[in-house]
Amino acid sequence: METCLGDMQLGDNGKVTGIRRGEKPYRQKLLAMGLTPGTTFSVTRYAPMGDPVEIKVRGFALSLRQAEANALLVEKIES
Repeated sequence: METCLGDMQLGDNGKVTGIRRGEKPYRQKLLAMGLTPGTTFSVTRYAPMGDPVEIKVRGFALSLRQAEANALLVEKIES
């Protein structure tokens, strides 16, 4: 089931499926950070107010603001 990264919980694992239409300002930035379709990641931390979210992707920790996380379409996978 496809959802956005902002809807995932701490400890969830997922796979990038794409970027929401109409999110052009974030598209290049997310792709440049290695968040290409098929990339797997895990949610490692949320800030106390929920923004930003930290994920572990390609061997490094990456923090994304809530708007960026909501632009990223993902699929939850079981570990």
